Amino acid sequence: VQLQASGGGLVQAGGSLRLSCAPSADIFSIGLMGWYRQAPGKQREMVATITSGGNTNYADSVKGRFTISRDNAKSTMYLQMTSLKPEDTAVYSCNAWRYGRGYWGQGTLVTVSS
Repeated sequence: VQLQASGGGLVQAGGSLRLSCAPSADIFSIGLMGWYRQAPGKQREMVATITSGGNTNYADSVKGRFTISRDNAKSTMYLQMTSLKPEDTAVYSCNAWRYGRGYWGQGTLVTVSS
């Protein structure tokens, strides 16, 4: 499964961005999906995950600011990011699990200026 992530860019603090992740496989065959990020010099961390049934989980640092969703009709997962902070600057990658195997997409860079 290939995952195509897009939507990153440069934004000022307080701004918003929406990331998209489109899997090459039928999204109905995909279970858990998620967004992860890695800031320079730091380990990769979970940002948000969503099950095939729509149950979501968020890192404490993004609760109330980020919203993860998946549109099965468009076979796309989204991460709506609002009230962005400089500490949100990172490479964001999408992840998906299908038939017991995990897949990673290429990252998209989000830079939040102060």
